[in-house]
Amino acid sequence: MKPRLNPAAAAPDAYKAMIALETTIKASGLEPSLIELVKMRASQINGCAFCLDMHSKDARAHGETEQRLYLLNAWRESPAYTDRERAALAWAEALTLVAQTHAPDADYELLTQHFSAAEQANLTILIGAINTWNRIAIGFRLIHPVAPALHAKAS
Repeated sequence: MKPRLNPAAAAPDAYKAMIALETTIKASGLEPSLIELVKMRASQINGCAFCLDMHSKDARAHGETEQRLYLLNAWRESPAYTDRERAALAWAEALTLVAQTHAPDADYELLTQHFSAAEQANLTILIGAINTWNRIAIGFRLIHPVAPALHAKAS
């Protein structure tokens, strides 16, 4: 796979605006571990290797366990996630797949049980942002770093 474009160089002002949005969400009061789980789940759905690599590292840096990262794709079948995390993950899936789901009332109702209005808005903006990042990374074929030992095995 060959990268197509460096979006930060091609559109620096828009890229800086995306970074500013990330900074705002990080300061919103949402738990860092929750933010990373949501980013991971949306990136799994979208198949974004670049973002999965980045956010799995960020999640571990915020204390996330390997087990919960490995189980994230099957979070509905695992008792490893809190009710608040489940509400966020359901909302992340609903909005990432919005053309199919149309943001079901049941998912929104669950969200309102675990998040304040401000948190709902910030979480929704977070989900929109990670979906935008996924589209940037996938569309322009951004390549995540590969450890030399892994690169040799892949060749």
